[in-house]
Amino acid sequence: MPSNPDSERKKEGRLFIVSTPIGNLADITLRALDTLRSVDLIAAEDTRRTRKLLSYYDIHKPLISYHEHNAAQRGSDLMEKIASGRSVALVTDAGTPGVSDPGKFLIDSALEHGVEPVAIPGPTAVIAALIVSGLPPQPFVFLGFPPARGAERRSFFEINACLEMTMVLYESPGRLGKTLKDMLENWGDRKVAVARELTKIHEEIFRGLISESIDHFSDRVRGELTLVVEGATPGLNNSKGCSGPQSSSPSAWKDDLEHLLSQGLSSKEAASIIAGTFKISRRMVYQAALEKKGEKASPLSKP
Repeated sequence: MPSNPDSERKKEGRLFIVSTPIGNLADITLRALDTLRSVDLIAAEDTRRTRKLLSYYDIHKPLISYHEHNAAQRGSDLMEKIASGRSVALVTDAGTPGVSDPGKFLIDSALEHGVEPVAIPGPTAVIAALIVSGLPPQPFVFLGFPPARGAERRSFFEINACLEMTMVLYESPGRLGKTLKDMLENWGDRKVAVARELTKIHEEIFRGLISESIDHFSDRVRGELTLVVEGATPGLNNSKGCSGPQSSSPSAWKDDLEHLLSQGLSSKEAASIIAGTFKISRRMVYQAALEKKGEKASPLSKP
């Protein structure tokens, strides 16, 4: 009996990049469920979290961990399995793999080995937060997580200060307060939307100025966070290092502040006008106004 060429052909392995819910388990797509049921192996950033999802949908497949601490070795192992003809689904903690997790390394490795990754699209906190933020949805830039400390962190805020587009970034609850203060200092008092626990029971979307968000989130914060920040305004010196018509003199706003105070406006009134005109921190202007008047800020007073 003649051999069947198709039966002798080596089975080709596949790598599926599967988006999973960012909170509400009902947000998974039918295609994602079909893919998870059909693959030979699922590589997950957090196997405990993924196991809950699989259990909820009665999916029983081998699960292997793939995270930032084992990405190099585990990535090689996974590529060997794909090369041998097995199909692998890559999932992250929540949302779309490769956006802000080690999934990109496996995707790059697959491309280097001639394996075409297959995207199974679905939820991502970046887009979910952007569309409900109230800020312009295009153009926008995704900045990921700000560096935790040091020169890299300072450079992050300086480099992105003059971007004239909506910015989206992630942050952890423990560093939210520090990041909001750094944004205020480096980018000025812009509009911001802070999306917390998207699609979950305790979902919260705060919209306001950065200075207002600092007050709002002054207590302990819990949950996953996505920040959407207004871009720099063209032609205005609304951030450190951004040049424009109003930035010919670094002290231009201070001169205007002094003029307003001389006209009899209160420190609070003058600070509001200057902060709005120059797109800078209202707190900073208010403090400068008090210093010019030789006053001290009350611990309970707000600009």
